[in-house]
Amino acid sequence: MITPDQVEAMIKAELPDAQIKVQDLTGGGDHYQVTVVSSQFAGKGLVQQHQLVYRALQQAMSSEAIHALALKTYTPETFPGVS
Repeated sequence: MITPDQVEAMIKAELPDAQIKVQDLTGGGDHYQVTVVSSQFAGKGLVQQHQLVYRALQQAMSSEAIHALALKTYTPETFPGVS
């Protein structure tokens, strides 16, 4: 089991400027929905953005501490509600 705070810390280690929202979808600590907003996504396609986040979570994903991950990524300019 991995906590939402641990998920956030792993992503922050790879993307220090990121704003991150982590939701535990089942309460079991292994199914998460994560929203990440980072300027490091600028100029990158969606797959490349997701790869940056997956790289940060690689150890937790490969050990199956995280079994499922729903991921949304944005740049600060494209984040809904920000002008």
